[in-house]
Amino acid sequence: ELNPETANWYQSAIGVLRWAVELGRIDIVTEVSMLAAHSAMPRVGHLYAVLYVFAYLKKKHNSRIVFDPSEPDIDKSLFVKHDWTAFYGDVKEAIPSNAPKPLGNPVTMSAWVDADHAGDRLTRRSRTGFIIFIQNAPIIWYSKKQGSIEGATFGSEMIAAKTLAETNRGLRYKLRMMGVPVEDPTYTFCDNQSVLHNTTKLEFALKKKSNSIAYHLVRESVAMGELLMAYVESENNLGDLMTKVLARGERRSRLVGRIMRDIEG
Repeated sequence: ELNPETANWYQSAIGVLRWAVELGRIDIVTEVSMLAAHSAMPRVGHLYAVLYVFAYLKKKHNSRIVFDPSEPDIDKSLFVKHDWTAFYGDVKEAIPSNAPKPLGNPVTMSAWVDADHAGDRLTRRSRTGFIIFIQNAPIIWYSKKQGSIEGATFGSEMIAAKTLAETNRGLRYKLRMMGVPVEDPTYTFCDNQSVLHNTTKLEFALKKKSNSIAYHLVRESVAMGELLMAYVESENNLGDLMTKVLARGERRSRLVGRIMRDIEG
């Protein structure tokens, strides 16, 4: 364990890193979230990890988020719409009645979601991670340990999808209150076939009662037209950056490069 003085420095360093993540250093969001969980009783190994993160930031000090307003290149044929009336009735997305008149062109929203099943070796809790884009600009990034222990990958992935659906609902409402036109669903990519089948095929039935809340919340969000889901291979899932510590190499550089750029100078 660190002595009180060094532990206090560790906690201050975590505060700096958390603020850096809030300001846009999406590439360290998972590492900082994991290290922040040890703020109460940090050890020498945690201190070394924090210093390693700072060394990475020193090397990548010119990395910037790309706020690209262009239309994203999304194959919308991957997203299949169904009539969910028999299951959830005539549900509609909540549109604010007092919203100002929308101006400008409609924006396209997209998201990538993932869960690291039982990734925490101490508690075996899973981690939820997702990132939401408006056009080609990242707007919300999220990495947090789940509040329950899930015995199956499907459970952790469905809880991650539920958290995304709730966040997406609030963001769409807020955009409309700011006069931003939002017409299409949020095109969401996940790398779990079970979650995909349960949110795109009407005939699939819930088999685990413990996941019923997350299950129906996500399905109803799809029925409302708030989001649609499609499959993406794990190799190309941006959500992996929010749930796993990826080793440096081609894959990490490729995923980070879709969100951030290194500015020369």
